[in-house]
Amino acid sequence: MSEWSGVGELTSKAAGRHFTSISQTHGERLRATFNALTGIVAEVTKPGRAPFSILKDAANYGFDRAQRAVLVADALRERGDTFFAHEAAGCPPVLIYDYDIAVDGRQLPRPCNYMLLRIRPPEGVEVFEWKRPYMIIDPRAGHGAGIGGFKADSQVGVALKGGHPVYFTAFWREPEPGQTLADVTRAEAAFVRHVQATHPDAPKPVVIGNCQGGWATLILGASNPDITGPLVLNGAPVETWSGEVGANPMRYNAGLLGGQVQPMFWSDYGDGVFDGAWLVLNFEMLNPGRTWFRKYYDLFEKVDTERGRFLEFEKWWSGFFLLNEPEIVWIVRELFVGNKLARNEARLEHGRVLDVKQIHSPIIVFASHGDNITPVKQALNWIMDAYADETEIRIRGQRIVYMVHESIGHLGIFVSSSIAKREHQEVASTLKTIEALQPGLYEMVIEDVAGEGHEKRFTVSFAERKVSDLPGYGDGRQDEVPFGAVERLSELQAELYDVFMRPLVQASVTRASAELGRQMHPLRLQRAALSSRNPVLAPLPAIAEATAQARRPAEETNPFVLAEKLVADAFEQTFDIVRDLRDAWYEMAFFSIYATPQMRWFGRNFNFERTHKSKEELIGLPEVQSALLHVASGGFVEAVIRMLILLADARGTVRRDRLERSARVLTKDEPFRSLPAAQRAKIIHEQSLIVEYAGAAAVDTLPDLLRTPEERRRAAEVVQFVPGALADMEPRTLAMLQRFRAVLDLPPATLDVLEDPLAPLTQAAQ
Repeated sequence: MSEWSGVGELTSKAAGRHFTSISQTHGERLRATFNALTGIVAEVTKPGRAPFSILKDAANYGFDRAQRAVLVADALRERGDTFFAHEAAGCPPVLIYDYDIAVDGRQLPRPCNYMLLRIRPPEGVEVFEWKRPYMIIDPRAGHGAGIGGFKADSQVGVALKGGHPVYFTAFWREPEPGQTLADVTRAEAAFVRHVQATHPDAPKPVVIGNCQGGWATLILGASNPDITGPLVLNGAPVETWSGEVGANPMRYNAGLLGGQVQPMFWSDYGDGVFDGAWLVLNFEMLNPGRTWFRKYYDLFEKVDTERGRFLEFEKWWSGFFLLNEPEIVWIVRELFVGNKLARNEARLEHGRVLDVKQIHSPIIVFASHGDNITPVKQALNWIMDAYADETEIRIRGQRIVYMVHESIGHLGIFVSSSIAKREHQEVASTLKTIEALQPGLYEMVIEDVAGEGHEKRFTVSFAERKVSDLPGYGDGRQDEVPFGAVERLSELQAELYDVFMRPLVQASVTRASAELGRQMHPLRLQRAALSSRNPVLAPLPAIAEATAQARRPAEETNPFVLAEKLVADAFEQTFDIVRDLRDAWYEMAFFSIYATPQMRWFGRNFNFERTHKSKEELIGLPEVQSALLHVASGGFVEAVIRMLILLADARGTVRRDRLERSARVLTKDEPFRSLPAAQRAKIIHEQSLIVEYAGAAAVDTLPDLLRTPEERRRAAEVVQFVPGALADMEPRTLAMLQRFRAVLDLPPATLDVLEDPLAPLTQAAQ
C-alpha cells in the first residue's frame, strides 16, 4: 500500500504541476491576446478615422502578404537546393571560419569519420602559439558539425579574440565501416595529442563539449586522464534519468517507445546504419509549435531582413548525419536507457570501464533552466552520483565548477551571441584562475557590472558549494526509481528482437532499399518537394526576383497586420496547448506503468547507486595518508599554498580579483613559476588534504616549513596580498591572517600589502 501511495504521489505531483503550468502560462497568453484584440478594435473604431481607410488597409495588406508568400516560397526552395548541395558536398561543417584539416580520422589505425580542424584566425586577429589551445567537440546527434563556430560571437570567436589557437572536432556525414564509439574516443585522444605536440610550450588544451559532445568529452577525460586540460560541458546530458517532474518529458521516451529496440530496428532498416534525421524529427516534436509553425511565420513576417539568417540555420539543421548501429545502440543502452556513465557501469569496450572520478582536470559545467533537451538535473546530478560528497571531490584533487543560466534555450548555450559575450567569455578568461582553486565544488556566479556593448564588463566570483547545494538536491530522486524497470525491459526486448526478429528484418533489407528509405524520410521529402527538383517551382525564382523589385510592404500599424499576428499567436498557442497536454499524459502514463510495485520489483536490480566510500574509508586512501605524513614537511612553496587554502576556507566565496592575484602568485612569481604545472597541482592537492584532515596542525606546523624570519615575513606578505586591503577583508579572513602571523612570531598586520611582494624577486630571476 505504501508503494501504491508512492505511485499516486508521483502522478498527482506531475498532474498538479502540469495543470498549474498550463493554466498560468496559457491564461497569461490568452489575456495578452484579448488585450491586443481590444486595442485593435479600439483603433479601427476610433472617432475621426477616415471611413474608407479600412479598405485601403485591406488592399495594402493583401498586396504585401501575396508578395511575402512568394518570397517565403522562394526561400524554402533555396533551402531545399542548399540541402541537396550540402549533402552532395559531404555535409562539411557550417563554420563561418576558414580551416585546415589537421588530422583525418579516416587515416588513423582505427579509422573513423572524425577530423580535427585547425581554425584560421580572421584578418586582424592574432593567435599566439604559446597560449592554451582550445579544442571544441560538437554534438553528433543527427545534425552536422559547426554550431560552436556558427557566428563571430561564438565559442570559436571568443577563443580567437583571446589569442588562443582553436581546433574544431568535426565529422563527415557517413561513418567508416565498423566504426564504434571506442574508435571515436581514440580518435579524439589522438587529436588532443596532436594539439599538444603542435603547441609544446602551451598548457594542456581546454576541451569544450557541446550537448552530446559534452558526455563525449567526459568519456575522453575518463579514458585518457593524462592528456587534457580543463573540460567544459555545455548543456551535456550525462545523468539521463534525472529531470523535473512536470517539466521534462523527453526522458520517458525509452519507457514508452521501446528502449534499445528502436535504434536496433531503424539501424537494420538502414542496412546497419542509423539515420540521424530520426533524431532531428524527435527534437522537432519536442516543440512543434515552434519548429512546425512559428519558425516559418517568423520568416514570413521578416522575409525582407531574415532570409539569410533562416537559410544559414537551416543549412545546419538540415544536415542529417548517419551513425553505425553499434554507435547509436551504445549511446541508447549505456547512457539514455542505462544511465551508466555516472554510476561507473559504462564500458567503452570489453574490459574498459569508464570512471569519471579518474578525471583530474578541472570540469566546468554550464546548464540552463530554459533548456528543454538537457535539464539542469541531467547536466549536474552526475556529480552527486559519482562522488560521496564534496569532501571526496577535494580528496580526489578535483575542481568542479558549475553555472546555471535562468532562461537560455538548449541551442542558445552554443550559438547565442549574448552567451558568448558573457558566459563563454568569462569562462575563457578565468581558466587559469580556476586551475588555481583548491580542489572542491564551486558555483561560478557572473554579474553584470558596468559598460555597454563590447565595453561591458562583468564581475565573477566562485562560491564553494556542497553537493547538497546542487539545484534540485532537496527534491529527492524518487522519480528516478521507475527507470530501473525501463532498463531491464529494454534489455529483454533487445535480446528477443536480436534472436527472433533481427534475422528477418536484415534479410529483407538491401543497400538500395536502405538508401530509398532514407530518401523517403519525412524531413528529406519536405525539402525535396520544396526545391528546384520539383518542376512546379521552376518559374518561382524569376517571380520572386520581380516581386522583390516591386516590394511594397504594409505598415506595421495596419490593423490587418496586427490581427494576423494575433491569429498566428493563437495558432501557435493551440499547438502549445496540445503539446502540454501530450506531455502531461506522457508523464502520467509513464509513472502509472513503471512506478507500480510490480515494476519496481521488476527493476529492483537495475535501480542502484554507485557504491561510495565512507568518511573513514576516504581518510584511509593512500593519497590522504601520504599527505598527513608530510604535514610538517616542505618549504616556502608548501607554506604559502597551505595558507592561501586556509584563507579561502575562511572566506568561502572567492572573488575573481582575489583569485587572479592568487593565480598570478602561483603561476607567474618565483619560486612558483619554475614549478611544472603537474607538480604545482600535486602540491595544491596535498596541502588541501592537510588543511582538510590535519586540523589545527596545519597552522601550528607552519614554523617548521618557514624556518627563517625573512621567509616568514615574505610568506605572510604574499598571503596578505591576495585578499587585498585589510578593510575589505571579512572578519574570518582577517582573523586567520592574524593567526598566521602569531604562529610565525610576526607582529599583527596593520598596513595593507597592495603590491606583489614576489615581483622584485621574479624580475631579478629573469
